[in-house]
Amino acid sequence: MPRHPAARRTAPPPILLLAGSPGGRSDYRPVIAEALRASGKRRPAVAFLGAATDDDPRFMGWMRTLVTSAGPCTFQHSPQAGRNGAGGLARGVIEAADVVFVGGGDVELGMRRLLERDLAGTLREKHAGGAPFVGISAGAIMLARRWIRWRDPDDDASAELFECLGLAPLLCDCHGEEDGWGELKALLRLAGGRSLGYGLRAGSAVRVAGDGSVDPAGGEVDRFQVRSGEVRDL
Repeated sequence: MPRHPAARRTAPPPILLLAGSPGGRSDYRPVIAEALRASGKRRPAVAFLGAATDDDPRFMGWMRTLVTSAGPCTFQHSPQAGRNGAGGLARGVIEAADVVFVGGGDVELGMRRLLERDLAGTLREKHAGGAPFVGISAGAIMLARRWIRWRDPDDDASAELFECLGLAPLLCDCHGEEDGWGELKALLRLAGGRSLGYGLRAGSAVRVAGDGSVDPAGGEVDRFQVRSGEVRDL
């Protein structure tokens, strides 16, 4: 019998993590345009997740302008909060999308909403299926492995880790350079081992491949690693 060549598995496209630039202006259109092209569609449908702001309409308006100015696309809101988020609309928008864009805000709130709506598995399946993903600020952290919270903000000993989506197999923080990357360093200390962390300065971006390799996509990025129990600059 003739042999048929085995189907070739293609790796998911790189995940693009954007730091954002609070109080400043950065042109992320070229990076977002890369994700739109990676979809392979002339006018891709972009699912926007505003879970980290509880679907704040003002922030969503900013993101709509940013994404649609990067190239031809259809911007579609995947609702996470309130009555609209309680139905199946959010999942349907994600499943029909060609690109997924995760907005900024509060990491813990964003992950709580995604878990409440049972969307983490849907997002992982979408990524495994080859859809490009973009995360900005808290959205970038949500696409990474873990983040940190304090049960008591006045007690350093109350710090604990919680799981994020893990699509980008790394630890990172965004625009935390002014406080010396305090949260990222606390995250790395709790993670232990020889954990490596990326500090995306305001206005920067990185490209994360499926094997975990990280390439700059603009701006400055700081790197830290735990060595002998101490967090050190690389």
